[in-house]
Amino acid sequence: MRAFLISLLCLLGACATAPAAPGGAGGALDGIARDYVALILEIGEHEDGYVDAYYGPPEWAAAAEASPRTVPELIDGAAALTDRLDAVPTAGAGPAVAQRKAYLLAHVSAAAARLRMLSGEKMSFADEAEALFGIRPELAPLSSYDPVLAEIDALLPGAGSLADRVTGFKSHYVIPKDRLQVVMDAAIAECRRRTARHIDLPAHENFTLAFVGDKPWSGYNYYQGDSQSKIEINADFPIYTERAIDLGCHEGYPGHHVYNALLEKTFVDGRGWVEMSVYPLFSPMSFVAEGSANYGIDLAFPGDEALAFEREVLFPLAGLDPATAGKKAELQALTRRLARAEYTIADAYLAGRIDRDTAIGQLMKYSLADRAKATQRLRFIDTYRSYIINYGLGRDVVQAWVEGQGGDRWDAMETLLSSQILPVDLVE
Repeated sequence: MRAFLISLLCLLGACATAPAAPGGAGGALDGIARDYVALILEIGEHEDGYVDAYYGPPEWAAAAEASPRTVPELIDGAAALTDRLDAVPTAGAGPAVAQRKAYLLAHVSAAAARLRMLSGEKMSFADEAEALFGIRPELAPLSSYDPVLAEIDALLPGAGSLADRVTGFKSHYVIPKDRLQVVMDAAIAECRRRTARHIDLPAHENFTLAFVGDKPWSGYNYYQGDSQSKIEINADFPIYTERAIDLGCHEGYPGHHVYNALLEKTFVDGRGWVEMSVYPLFSPMSFVAEGSANYGIDLAFPGDEALAFEREVLFPLAGLDPATAGKKAELQALTRRLARAEYTIADAYLAGRIDRDTAIGQLMKYSLADRAKATQRLRFIDTYRSYIINYGLGRDVVQAWVEGQGGDRWDAMETLLSSQILPVDLVE
């Protein structure tokens, strides 16, 4: 059994191995990885935001900026990389090398799909999600979410629309803007404390926190390399006490900051595998990143621990009354079950089967948001399209995989965050 587990960890890229020697499959993959980084950096010159993070040699980024290939040339380049990868034999090279080849193949395939989209190719929502992120979402009819709305209606009875009642109830838990900094600092510190009890973080890891506005997202982690992150929180809309915990875990610990830091430590510093020095946003990497960041909230605060922390720490810091906090937790659990409704809405909207106003109305109904918040969410869909599957579906898939490993969930999570695991590996 022990030998099997060691083999599994090596397959997933999480066991300690020496960097590949020149020549053989390892040497061939080293050269391909270098050209893959160039491909991703050059795509980034055609699409702002495509490169989510890069901390490789600065001269590589400068070269991509100075002389990027055209999109048709990059499509040909991706095809050539795929051919080179297919030609690399991995028999006898070890499971980590085989996984490295599979990882590169999946990410080159996603890059090729994004390039085709930049060239004007249209895909259905599910086809696009599968091409970019390596997993196909199920699109349930909106009517299948109506029973959840009925449960929320029973939880919050009264006059007015259900969305208005939910917004009114949640208004009691908005963090005042003049207390945002202290509340977020406390939430992130607790997320870090809980994570550090289980995961060996790099000694010098750190982040900066800033509040911004006019963004389609609620929070963003800009990984800087060398275990440093810049975390930005969108303060245009109300931030609730539970959202402080969500953002602290998702953007920080054990979410994006930890994921990127462990990948850098394991692969870039430990093995010299340069493909991990670049993070293309529209790639299978994002499915693992967003899914693990969302599951990390429940991992760090299991059961009622998030609610207890809100009551004991965040409510006093925010100057809020916790009298109906228990009902708030029930509402959170119910609204989570509505998360995938927006996939069906986005599918219809992006395909042109419903117009913008209809999409906003459906988002108001099924995300229980006011018009301003629903409009912001549609702005996110306009910008990131099928990327939205990475949050709800990603969380559920990561949870099933982590909890299906048996043993300590934090150990499985650390394996995931320090590996080249692909979405397909999580569902097989």
